[in-house]
Amino acid sequence: MEKHTFKGGRIVEAAFDERDKRLELRFANGESRIFAGVPTEVFRRLIAAPNPASYYEDRIAEEYPVRRGSAGTTPDARSRLDALFGGGDKKD
Repeated sequence: MEKHTFKGGRIVEAAFDERDKRLELRFANGESRIFAGVPTEVFRRLIAAPNPASYYEDRIAEEYPVRRGSAGTTPDARSRLDALFGGGDKKD
């Protein structure tokens, strides 16, 4: 999977799987979207665009099937968050 990080702007990162024609976009607000059936040339133009967010709106957003992505979790994610924020000790 090829990845590209953007500096500033609404899109933070783009990852493209050429074999599956899958484009994954991560936005500055933490949202992720996964697009199917995206040609390689569309990914190349996105990462070369002077304004990737405008290119996304014009050429990707409503052109390809999309699903919302989700942050991956690890089995110990809950305990790590509890350790960080002091949770886990419920008192009724």
